[in-house]
Amino acid sequence: MAHKTSARDVVNAIKDVDFPAGKDDLVQAAGRSGASQDVVKALRGIPAEQYANREEVARSVRVDPDSDLGTSPAQQAEQARAGGRRGQSQHLREVPKPPVEEELDR
Repeated sequence: MAHKTSARDVVNAIKDVDFPAGKDDLVQAAGRSGASQDVVKALRGIPAEQYANREEVARSVRVDPDSDLGTSPAQQAEQARAGGRRGQSQHLREVPKPPVEEELDR
């Protein structure tokens, strides 16, 4: 299922939230901030947990994998191999840079 929102849209919609925050707090905050229906829908799809910060929310929400995360093919492959939190979208799992990319960034 394709989503028309990005991780950046979601983070912008919850920028006024005091963390830690639960799923219901995040959905309500997005509604108050005038977020699009796609953003609110994406937040409704996250696991009902307490989130410590916006980064955790961004990693848990389901968005278009190509939206704005800037992961390389090597990082995407590592994400596919690595497990994440239950309910977390594969393309949003934490992944380190491969050694080759770290070397190239220097």
